[in-house]
Amino acid sequence: MRPHPLKPVGACADTTLVDAAERKEILNRYRDHSRRFEAAAARRNSNRTGAVIPFTPPPALRELEQEPTAREIQVLQLVADGLVNREIGQQLFLSEETVKSHVRHLLAKLQARSRAHAVAVGFRRGLIA
Repeated sequence: MRPHPLKPVGACADTTLVDAAERKEILNRYRDHSRRFEAAAARRNSNRTGAVIPFTPPPALRELEQEPTAREIQVLQLVADGLVNREIGQQLFLSEETVKSHVRHLLAKLQARSRAHAVAVGFRRGLIA
């Protein structure tokens, strides 16, 4: 049984010895694989009719199109003022979990990656001052 053509021969991995016959076999395998890949790609492209399926956004994406509620904007203003969830809850008479929920909804609706990003988006859109 012949050794695998890409495995090192001998003890040292840096000195891989591949003779001309093995190089030719590797090249032939590569060319064969390339031909089969191109043939499969051509078959795949020929089976397409070109019709475009219309995109209807799932419900999760529809939430992104909504504007923040008045309460969420209040929460965003307090986030911009530097308050943490517990402090926001105390000021608005909400539980910390409710504040977390408002912040999660804000991040989704404003497509923000963080609280700071949400504040920046809020300023840009004129939601907070």
